[in-house]
Amino acid sequence: MQSLQWYLHRLGRMSPAEMAYRAAQAARATTHRWVRLDRSPAPAPNLALQIEPRCYIHASQPLEQAPYTERAQALLAGRFSIFNLEACQLGEPARGVLENVPQWNRDPLTGRQAPLRPAATLDYRDESLVGNIKYLWEPNRHLHLPQLAQAYALTGEFRYALAVKSHVSSWIEQCPRGRGPNWSSSLELAIRLINWSIAWQLLGGAGSALFGGREGHVFRDRWLRCVYQHVQAICSKLSRFSSANNHLIGEAAGVWIASITWGYWPQMRRWGRRCGRILEAEAIRQNAEDGGNREQAFAYQQFVLDFLLLAGLAGRAVGEDFSPRYWQRIETMLSFLAAIMDVAGQVPMVGDADDGYVVQLSPEPQFDNFRSLLATGAVLFDRMDFADKAGGIDHKTCWLLGSQAVEYERRLLGRAADQVSNGVDEPAAAPQCRAFHQSGYFLLGDGFDTPDEVRLLVDAGPLGYLSLAAHGHADALSVVLSVGGREVLVDPGTYAYHTEPQWRRYFRSTRAHNTVEVDGQDQSSQSGNFMWSRHANARCLRFQVDAVQQCFVGEHDGYRALGDPVTHRRQISYCTQSRSFEIVDTFECIGSHEISRRWHFAECLEPALREGEIQVRAGPYRVRLVAADPATRVQRFRAGTAMEGGWISRRFGCKAPATCVSWVSQIQGTTSVCTRIYCERS
Repeated sequence: MQSLQWYLHRLGRMSPAEMAYRAAQAARATTHRWVRLDRSPAPAPNLALQIEPRCYIHASQPLEQAPYTERAQALLAGRFSIFNLEACQLGEPARGVLENVPQWNRDPLTGRQAPLRPAATLDYRDESLVGNIKYLWEPNRHLHLPQLAQAYALTGEFRYALAVKSHVSSWIEQCPRGRGPNWSSSLELAIRLINWSIAWQLLGGAGSALFGGREGHVFRDRWLRCVYQHVQAICSKLSRFSSANNHLIGEAAGVWIASITWGYWPQMRRWGRRCGRILEAEAIRQNAEDGGNREQAFAYQQFVLDFLLLAGLAGRAVGEDFSPRYWQRIETMLSFLAAIMDVAGQVPMVGDADDGYVVQLSPEPQFDNFRSLLATGAVLFDRMDFADKAGGIDHKTCWLLGSQAVEYERRLLGRAADQVSNGVDEPAAAPQCRAFHQSGYFLLGDGFDTPDEVRLLVDAGPLGYLSLAAHGHADALSVVLSVGGREVLVDPGTYAYHTEPQWRRYFRSTRAHNTVEVDGQDQSSQSGNFMWSRHANARCLRFQVDAVQQCFVGEHDGYRALGDPVTHRRQISYCTQSRSFEIVDTFECIGSHEISRRWHFAECLEPALREGEIQVRAGPYRVRLVAADPATRVQRFRAGTAMEGGWISRRFGCKAPATCVSWVSQIQGTTSVCTRIYCERS
């Protein structure tokens, strides 16, 4: 159970209306202690209500079969990849189509088996009860079922379809309605529905050979009843009020797609229409006009984009499209991604990231969903600049857009051939926008999208979304620097969610970002793994770009809560001629304080410390950070404690040593300190 302090903080983030809503949810949970929902049958589907719709997944593309069959063979052998667990076995050996049957309620990381208690009363955050819930939930999203169905669609080999049947049947058997961890999150139900929908289409819909004969009919109806129960459960517990973030978008998308795929009940259609309206509204509400997702976490931008794109394509397939405004917001979100992506295709790890995906349709070993989204956007919106950043059309885009994607790829190849024959090497288009005022991100540098690119991203956005700011980090006025497509100053990432609380706190903290820590305090106050009780407010005061000089000025009030209030203002100037930055940090205060300028370097770099200077070599570039105002002491951390740092997390559940340098100074009254960064090509 959460601590009393956590509950008090949580109540403090709620409005009176939300308190009433949560009380009603708690009353329903109490009822579920005594009512066996799994014994309440779902109504039988009426297949005559719906003619199978045109699919939003396209299986007839000229794709090489081998990567798909290799992946499917691994699944038949029971080998799953779950975050940092490779070739993970989910079950015990058994006879049948599969060499083992997954144990769906067991955490593959710790081996702990979660109890089948009523889901509404099960504390899935309790590691002693369920293990690491992220690792338990991941295979239960059933992202692998479309992979098996893809292999079946490409080869016609029925064993892949039978494997889907085996997994769905065993899941329904082991996870009775409303009981256990796999019914405790509406978002998880929604993602599972989306993957069931894709697998259903690729298997051939209601008329699939998998459903032939009496046994096949029984399995089909059992699966459909479970679909109904999923949608019913989601609609009874939509994420509302302070929790209405990406979860609400995902839940609405799952119900909308389910209603299109399985419109075999009048109620299913009503639920779908309701969630379609929610999705349309939330697409606009949760994503700023400049294209940034309001959760201030770039990984969640790609997560949300997948929900919006899949739901939109599903609607278009049956003539129930969303509004032009919906699609315009998607295009703007993709423009934002293209702008923050460096020439090597890297996106800074700003905010939370949990390696979560809605679907995994591509077997490409170096698959990158940010690039894939841009490829899909290139085809949908005829944006060659997106295609340039994506580097071409990927397999996922082919499954989503079919012949459209194939034709667009021909256009790209034709354009490339024309450039070669004409001796023209046209570079990718530079960012059309470098100031994202609503989202709070600003780009300084030059040579964008060329091999000589210098790119510095400044974060002056809100802490996060709504009162919880669940996925935000205390990174006000932090910077991220890449030179020539090589990361130099990085955001260290996320690492953990529900477990290892000391590391969860560290990776969200101010000291884990390239900004300034005052008196060893965070800019904002953490009060739970996904909750902040006090939010720093950052803002841009000025942003100016011209041919020679660029300037950003911003400030935040995160340290106004100190006994002697401090306002931190950061001015960053960039000179295109010298390719150098000047960062002036000003602290408006009366008393004395200890300030720490933190610099986090990519793990492949080996910073050399000299008097008042840090030097690193990144490929052909030498980058020098010079303290114009020498620090009182210099600290260097690599693989330190959670209080020290010196780590980077590229994948959920994994952290690797990386160097962090801290310049610590004592100040008295209003003081400015200056750092200069030189990007020199040798």
